[in-house]
Amino acid sequence: MLTLVYASLFYLAALVLVLGLAYRVRLYWRTPAPLKIPTTPAPTTSSGVALRMAREVVLFESLFKSNKWTWIFGWMFHAALALVLVRHLRYFIEPVWGWLALMQPLGIYAGFFLGLGLAGAWARRFLVARVRYISAPSDHLMLALLILIAASGLAMRFAAPTDIVAVKAFILGLIYFDWRPLPADPPILVHLGAVILLMIVFPFSKLLHAAGVFFSPTRNQADNPREVRHVTPWAENGAAGKAPGE
Repeated sequence: MLTLVYASLFYLAALVLVLGLAYRVRLYWRTPAPLKIPTTPAPTTSSGVALRMAREVVLFESLFKSNKWTWIFGWMFHAALALVLVRHLRYFIEPVWGWLALMQPLGIYAGFFLGLGLAGAWARRFLVARVRYISAPSDHLMLALLILIAASGLAMRFAAPTDIVAVKAFILGLIYFDWRPLPADPPILVHLGAVILLMIVFPFSKLLHAAGVFFSPTRNQADNPREVRHVTPWAENGAAGKAPGE
């Protein structure tokens, strides 16, 4: 029964995640950008925009220029999350690739930095007055959910070890529709339950900035208004006497 419940929830969460992300990305893609509003100083070429976007996604360049303390905890969290996600690839493939096996120790200890980055981000919402003022309950709940995922994952490794071979068999069983029993250890149940909840709420939360950053006109536009006239299809339709979408 436990395996049936978690397997069904994972399929539901995966469906919500994929369809929700597809819908939101489509919405971003179709939203008109009637103004040329890149944050200056901005690149004037497409290659420059790509390089700027890469620096923003990998290094959080604008956040670094804005607030160093926020940048430290934010970048720590995202870098650690990337290592943790890479480490978790081992549960989805068999056999495990050689380079992935070498990454396992880094992924394990990245979990501590993941929790530290989240703790710093959460403390900021209490200690900085202007951030506390604009923080909604959903912001706190999302941080609490992420911390729960990190803490339960570390607990499985250092406090109450679970049978990771059985866990991998369960996950591979989900992929190949050959269900295998899920261990009934509390840490893994909490961990997977929190991950399922995160997958469901992700497309409807502020965490969607992971995809939305690529559609931000302040970042993805070149600063070339004199060289190229910026006219959106929405504006062209209006000039031709057509309603948007016609």
